[in-house]
Amino acid sequence: MERAGKVLSFLSKIGENKYLISIRDGLSFTVPFTIIGSIFLIIGNFPIQAWIDFIEPYSGMLGSMVNVTFGMLGLIAAIGVGYSMGKNFGLEPLSNVIITVVAFLLATVGEDYSINPADLDATGMFTAILAAILTTFVTRFVLKRNLVIKMPEGVPPAVTQSFTSLVPALMILSLVWVIKVLLGVDINAFLQLLFKPFIFGLDTIPGLLLYTFLALGLWTFGIHGPNLLSGIATPIFLANFGTNVEAFRNGNPIPHEVAEGFWTLFMNIGGSGATLGLVIAMVFAKSKTYRELGKLSFPSAIFCINEPIIFGFPIVMNPIMAIPFILTPMVLGTATVVLMRLNLIGRIVLQLPWTTPPIIGPYLATNGDVGAAVWSLCTIIISYLIYLPFFRAVDKKQMVLEREERA
Repeated sequence: MERAGKVLSFLSKIGENKYLISIRDGLSFTVPFTIIGSIFLIIGNFPIQAWIDFIEPYSGMLGSMVNVTFGMLGLIAAIGVGYSMGKNFGLEPLSNVIITVVAFLLATVGEDYSINPADLDATGMFTAILAAILTTFVTRFVLKRNLVIKMPEGVPPAVTQSFTSLVPALMILSLVWVIKVLLGVDINAFLQLLFKPFIFGLDTIPGLLLYTFLALGLWTFGIHGPNLLSGIATPIFLANFGTNVEAFRNGNPIPHEVAEGFWTLFMNIGGSGATLGLVIAMVFAKSKTYRELGKLSFPSAIFCINEPIIFGFPIVMNPIMAIPFILTPMVLGTATVVLMRLNLIGRIVLQLPWTTPPIIGPYLATNGDVGAAVWSLCTIIISYLIYLPFFRAVDKKQMVLEREERA
């Protein structure tokens, strides 16, 4: 128990790390644009031949929206993470954003020393994050040591701030220029290589199972595991998603099974722990307490909101229900990856709001793959069957308590 407590304390400290929190919050800025791009991608590629023939003359127009959303995910990430880091570390957010973006763009210049548009999409995600971290770290270093150009009193605040940013901007951009231009290091390719083990790990069944075990195991102790680990996992899921979209647009095989949306659509139907099956079991509970809670929780569970179950059932600090809570998504995730590798269900190429209901969500996210919709229905049934024996045990105890209270 003492060792487990130390592990939880260590993981909690990771979750409180301002850099990881900023990455998580900053990457959330990409969500509206991936959804908007996905809407236009759906319109241009809806899998009905009559529609495809009708929309073909307008495909270029629709593609322009896709180009400036998915094609700029790295740049949007630089803006979002730069802003979040500036805000969380008490720096002037706009200055932090501007320096981050310029450093990111400088890191993307090609052999002709002009900006390479190909590096502005999801493949530039890690470069954008590194640019934000570098900007924040150097700016804090400079400000703490008061190594700034001071302006006389009476100078407008905007002008003062611009000169305050001059020294850190010069240091950051000079460093990036030396590495990228003078030494010729491909920063984006280097970071892709550096993070390849993590990317590959989360795209394998063992890696996915380990991530799931950690994320949901933390939830059982009252720590929002998926939220805590999102600063590490989200850049990888987003990068995989961007690669899938690019392959889909070019008519190539979709490379990644695990991409942004996989966790919610296929592994955690009804919320973390795939608790929709539990809610369905509760609706037909013998005890009045669980039956009423199930009826109240069902509408929100359809839209992937399950806090009433996690804290009201509760799942937290409940060793019996912790088993299916962790086991169910692990089973569903493994089975989904296998089915995707067998090409029995499609892979994710479109982004949807995380509240999209089951069956509909997987169908749309895989661009109208019927197999994905059918499998989504199966995941609900599997979730119900895994939770059922565990729930019956606690339902029986609750029913005895209710009888004793009435006696």
